[in-house]
Amino acid sequence: MKRVSILAVALAAALAAPPALAMGSDSPATPPPAPKPPAARAPDSGYTEAERAVKARQYEEAIKKLEQVVAKEPRNVDALNYLAYSHRELGRYDIAMGYYQKALGINANHRGANEYLGQLYLRMGKMKEAQAQLAKLQRLCGRGCEEYESLRSAIAKAGGRS
Repeated sequence: MKRVSILAVALAAALAAPPALAMGSDSPATPPPAPKPPAARAPDSGYTEAERAVKARQYEEAIKKLEQVVAKEPRNVDALNYLAYSHRELGRYDIAMGYYQKALGINANHRGANEYLGQLYLRMGKMKEAQAQLAKLQRLCGRGCEEYESLRSAIAKAGGRS
């Protein structure tokens, strides 16, 4: 009789247990971990302010800010491109050329630097070099991209074919 009683008690306990315990559980015993907070943004190196100065045509101010950006991020091709652009707009073609070459040395396919280098060549009276930059842009992004169209238009206005 004792065997039957023990078996009956065990069976009754199993049947009375909540389903999660009786049949196992798909959810872990502990709650799922909280979602990770978003990754912290890298502090702005000053590029945003420098870009604002370029767009406002405050080239001397932009150059100061961009030099600080490049000191922190020497491989920042966008900053190097704007640094070259700012010098170009101030008529400092040799300095601009150096920065364009440095930018393109890091990323030879940077469309903005390729376009602006073509614009520099036009200002220097080097039509063949400007057309070579246009051909490179065509290979990079086709005839419809903004950089290609801008340089093509500038070459046409300067009297070159395109």
